[in-house]
Amino acid sequence: MNLAEKTLNYVKSITAQSITNAKSGHTGASLGVSAIMLALFKDHYNFDVSDPDFLNRDRFVLSAGHACPVYYTLLSLFGFDLSLQDLKNLRSLGSKTPGHPEYHVTEGVEVTTGPLGQGVANAVGLALAQSIMAERFNSVGFPIINNYTYCLAGDGCLMEGVAQEACSLAGTLNLNKLIILYDSNDVTMDGVLNISNRENVAKKFKAMGWNVIKCSHGNSYFDCSRAIAHAKKLEGPTIIIFKTTIGIGTDKEGTSSIHGVALNVEELKVFNKKLGVFENFFVPNDVRDWCMASSRRGKLNHEKWNQDLAVYATSNPELYRQFLNFFDRKKIDFEKIARSNYKLEGESGRAFNKVILNEIADKLYQIVGGTADVTHSTGVLIENGGYYNTGNRRGRNIHFGVREHAMAAICNGISLYEDFIPFCATFLAFSNYMLPAIRMSALMKLNNVYFFTHDSIYVGEDGVTHQPIEQIGNLRSIIGLDVFRPADSNELLAGYKLVLENHGPTAFILSRQKMPVIDGNFKSALMGGYILRQAKKEAEVVIYASGYEVGLALNVAEELSKKYDVSVVSMPCIELFERQSQAYKNKVLQKGAKLKVAIEASNDSIWYKYIGTEGLFVSVEDYQGSGKGEEIYNKAGFNSKEIVKNIIKKLGK
Repeated sequence: MNLAEKTLNYVKSITAQSITNAKSGHTGASLGVSAIMLALFKDHYNFDVSDPDFLNRDRFVLSAGHACPVYYTLLSLFGFDLSLQDLKNLRSLGSKTPGHPEYHVTEGVEVTTGPLGQGVANAVGLALAQSIMAERFNSVGFPIINNYTYCLAGDGCLMEGVAQEACSLAGTLNLNKLIILYDSNDVTMDGVLNISNRENVAKKFKAMGWNVIKCSHGNSYFDCSRAIAHAKKLEGPTIIIFKTTIGIGTDKEGTSSIHGVALNVEELKVFNKKLGVFENFFVPNDVRDWCMASSRRGKLNHEKWNQDLAVYATSNPELYRQFLNFFDRKKIDFEKIARSNYKLEGESGRAFNKVILNEIADKLYQIVGGTADVTHSTGVLIENGGYYNTGNRRGRNIHFGVREHAMAAICNGISLYEDFIPFCATFLAFSNYMLPAIRMSALMKLNNVYFFTHDSIYVGEDGVTHQPIEQIGNLRSIIGLDVFRPADSNELLAGYKLVLENHGPTAFILSRQKMPVIDGNFKSALMGGYILRQAKKEAEVVIYASGYEVGLALNVAEELSKKYDVSVVSMPCIELFERQSQAYKNKVLQKGAKLKVAIEASNDSIWYKYIGTEGLFVSVEDYQGSGKGEEIYNKAGFNSKEIVKNIIKKLGK
């Protein structure tokens, strides 16, 4: 037995041991992909365990996140900060080895994965970001950005729509240095693959513009390494189809019954005996040294890169200055902008967003992004940024096409690459397509920006399919996502300031219709909620509102003030407001008011937290049909006369 085969046997054994020790996990895929993963780590993957985040490292995405036990085993064997004890703690609370890979939890893990298909789209985003960096900063003789993006995906990943959307775009854009390692084992959790999917993957990917390599011996370390070496020589995106055996070496190999189960102690003994391994959580010195030789190679590659970068800096001083500036978040004087003519009175939310986006993007070249084929409708465009395509990798605007889910997941990959601030946009009603990817951005605390226009039933004539009702509530329910629904340009500007200062994603909810003039307060909006109209003494009625409805709330307050002392609270960002001190929140909420009212063109029940069960929520509880926006809005009860009448009726009880 040669050292490569011996190492592969120990990789399999330790992986199976960790799953058995945890009494849960996915033995099938973890064993099935072990040869592919070992070949990648040993012969191709460029990393430096002494500096895992160095810029020009290769990126690896385990889209089939359930195969993480073998990933953890290899990270440990190749010198990352993961001990054998950590492998024993697989799936334990607080361990470095959670049940699916988690970004910022395990050293070496680049992306949080688990929901199948997401990782494929993340890999497309990583490769896209790499191509932008390479085009901007590489010079003749100095390819300082030339890393590869590898993604291991299974049958389940490639059945997910998000993966297909992303791969279609990757082929259209002819993304280079992107390699999918496809674990084709013809088995899913429910049985053999052909009960649910009989497509020809090779022909499908060729039709999408990908290179296709077939490796019929996907459980052979040497064959896998040769296939990856071949892929690295090709231009454009490449998929390698590895024919593998799920759960190889176990009594249940090749069947769905090994997919998500742990071997029991007796089964593990039999399995280890076949491999010639008789120790528990033990790595022989020759195996460890064989693996660490690749780690030493990675460190030398990094040192060579540092030397090349020093020469590059001398030979290309202006380009090097731009390179350094990319990683420098310039300080922006938001208060100066707020004092200027950015109070775009009478314009729509999307209109003043377009102005502010371009003002900020002119100062921060890390900002890139695009829309789901609705650029002109949303107004989300960097006007002097050019379009990213095969002939212009410098373009800052990306044509994502009608691929909302992949668009959001690709932006996650762009954000993960290095210091980018990616944005994407569509109509609010279509945010539903994107929720799984938005949730992943929140889990990873990525600095993504989502622009959702056509923010309410005021969209009108397009009818119920385009009228968002529950979408604002859906977005607010995502833990870690700040949802900003500004009532004017000052409040929007406050949201931008928080985007650049916070770690985590932000969704901006913007109107298509022109906004009322409210004279919002930039500094106060930084608190997430503030008193816009102060009561003369103690408020008898307090009205909370967001976005377009803030103007309506002011009109209602003006009418009510003939009989009652009324205050109006603008709440552009509830998540941000909830992070303030209790004293501040009490001051703004004015809990002593006789009646609390919330006005928002949604059905988000979060408002009951502020108004209580006895309060009045002016909301949208049903679809409103097709008609002119103002007519639809009035039909749903969003007019001063009706709201005032309902408030007075409520006060009279």
